[in-house]
Amino acid sequence: MFFVCQKNSFMRLFTFTFSFFVFIVIQSCAPNPFTGKNNLNFVSNSQLFPSAFQQYDAFLKENKVITGTADAERVKAVGQKIKAAAEKWLNANGHSDYLKEYQWEYNLVDNKEMNAWCMPGGKIVVYTGILPVTFDEAGLATVMGHEVSHALANHGAQRMSAAQLQQLGAVGVALATGNQSDENKQMWQQAYGIGSQVGVMLPFSRSHESEADKIGLLLLTIAGYNPDAAISFWERMSAQKSGQTQPEFLSTHPADATRIAAIKALIPEVKAQAAKLK
Repeated sequence: MFFVCQKNSFMRLFTFTFSFFVFIVIQSCAPNPFTGKNNLNFVSNSQLFPSAFQQYDAFLKENKVITGTADAERVKAVGQKIKAAAEKWLNANGHSDYLKEYQWEYNLVDNKEMNAWCMPGGKIVVYTGILPVTFDEAGLATVMGHEVSHALANHGAQRMSAAQLQQLGAVGVALATGNQSDENKQMWQQAYGIGSQVGVMLPFSRSHESEADKIGLLLLTIAGYNPDAAISFWERMSAQKSGQTQPEFLSTHPADATRIAAIKALIPEVKAQAAKLK
């Protein structure tokens, strides 16, 4: 009898939360020109960009920005090429106004971490720690193209939207289990938390990484770089990792082998797309 009650409770919970998610997702999908998908997005650029720009300025004030060096100039030059490639693709595909709210900026920051990032709206930072791995300008274009692509695909807004949806789902679980014991409520919340993280949020993040790889590969090719350089860069990045890595299904990023294989498969496609714009 207890099992039957638990099963019925689970079905009611599933039906409620699934219906709730479907309604919210349908109401909040917006098309993206780079992915061709209707993406989950509760946050407009006019809401997101001012906050992102403020955070970027605050970061620069709190960190050592390198200027006037060959590396710093290279970051700016590659950034300009990636920006021009994005504009060229958008203009050719009827989306000339897509970047109108962007305020592009490219800075090299003194930090040993092997990292780079792009805020929504085109504000880019490259850490000095990643330069030995980028190795050359094409490697740097791989990194910057990838990070810019996260912004172009609105991944920041999508992650915020998904987190809001995950929180709303937790509220839905609480409502659906309101008449149960505290022990059962806690059990359902834990099950929802693990399930939504492993089954939804982490795959969502990995899909963003794959999208950024694909868009970035296209941009660096349009910018005049050899897309094969992306394979070499990710192989060097993979070699930097020591010890055991966690299983792919528990990671925010695809496994190195998965990523490299996908990039190899994409190269003929992006070369063909880039050739059409010449």
